[in-house]
Amino acid sequence: MTGLAWIDAALVSARPQAVAALLRYFRDLDLAEEAYQDACLRALKNWPTNGPPRDPAAWLIMVGRNAAIDVTRRRAKQTALPDEEHLSDLSDVEADAVQRLDEADYRDDVLRLLFICCHPDLPATQQVALALRIVSGLTVPQIARAFLVGESAMEQRITRAKAKVAGAGVPFEAPDAVERSQRLDSVAAMIYLVFNEGYSAADPASDRASLCDEAIRLARLLLRMYPSEPEIMGLLALMLLQHSRIAARFGADGGAILLEDQDRTKWKAPLIQEGLALIEKAMRSRKPGPYQIQAAIAGLHARAETPDETDWAEIDALYQALERHTPSPVVTLNRAVAVAKLNGPQAALDLIAPLGDRLDGYFYFHGVRGAYLKQLGRNKDAREAFNRAIALANTPAEAAHIRQHLDSLEAEAVKK
Repeated sequence: MTGLAWIDAALVSARPQAVAALLRYFRDLDLAEEAYQDACLRALKNWPTNGPPRDPAAWLIMVGRNAAIDVTRRRAKQTALPDEEHLSDLSDVEADAVQRLDEADYRDDVLRLLFICCHPDLPATQQVALALRIVSGLTVPQIARAFLVGESAMEQRITRAKAKVAGAGVPFEAPDAVERSQRLDSVAAMIYLVFNEGYSAADPASDRASLCDEAIRLARLLLRMYPSEPEIMGLLALMLLQHSRIAARFGADGGAILLEDQDRTKWKAPLIQEGLALIEKAMRSRKPGPYQIQAAIAGLHARAETPDETDWAEIDALYQALERHTPSPVVTLNRAVAVAKLNGPQAALDLIAPLGDRLDGYFYFHGVRGAYLKQLGRNKDAREAFNRAIALANTPAEAAHIRQHLDSLEAEAVKK
């Protein structure tokens, strides 16, 4: 890692822990986020010269805490600060901060943060968007892409959500059993979106990719709280099964490798076994839900030792069940893969044709459509679809994958 990239990686990794702690101290979403950003600026100034601190998260919490106290003093020069016990339980000494930042405190802080962001007075979309912004530090454009909405609309959602939470005077305390149950669905959705953000990273060792591990860790904590909840089992199983393929998903050049082309010997068997066991346990409840269905689909891929052994008919049936549970153009787009395997690329194109208006700004729609057009020999239409896809690529790996398709089309044109 060269230049200042190591600082960016450390800041991304420390964000959930630091923001959660700052929010616990000051009980103000905007102030906690501003304090963290101020600490990041100071890190960019000091770390290149002084080197990284022993514990970046503890350093950021300490510096952010002091910055927030300064802000509080400026806002109320004549008003005495609350007692120290109401602001913080950390001293100004980094060593003491590190000692207090044990795993248990980290779990408590992050879970409190997840549940407070998912306040029941907020619409579900605002709950998840706010949690993604505060906990994971995803940018507004990243969150907007996850929800398939415009950036300005998402900015307004997050601003309204912050104002609602601040106006409600919500205490930053662990919610009771009833409140947890009311907020569980939104917390689960947030965790899965965090996972997906990490899953799209081309470098398995990057801090962005470490969001997958963070999401899995949080899902395990939720399952401890709800050990008999089949949808939380399904959520954890789904992430485990998808994460099991991390070592096989990208080539040495960073290019994406399609599922059917992956070296399955690189798939992590322990994660697959745990995921499959969770699916089987969840299905015994006979209360199927979206996460369980998606996990079952991932399980069918995991069980196939070769691409030819994949049970595409069952996958198609599961996607149809998922469409009934949670109708979505993205679900239908994913189902098209199974339809293409069973009935050919034209059937898949017919299936996704009505989705054009809703998914016109979605990278995968144009990439998938281009692949089917290419299979049918409609190279001109395929090239147009691929060009649209590459313009919408979110990562270098996505762009490189589409570039491979375009290069192959060019090669075919030269041969003719």
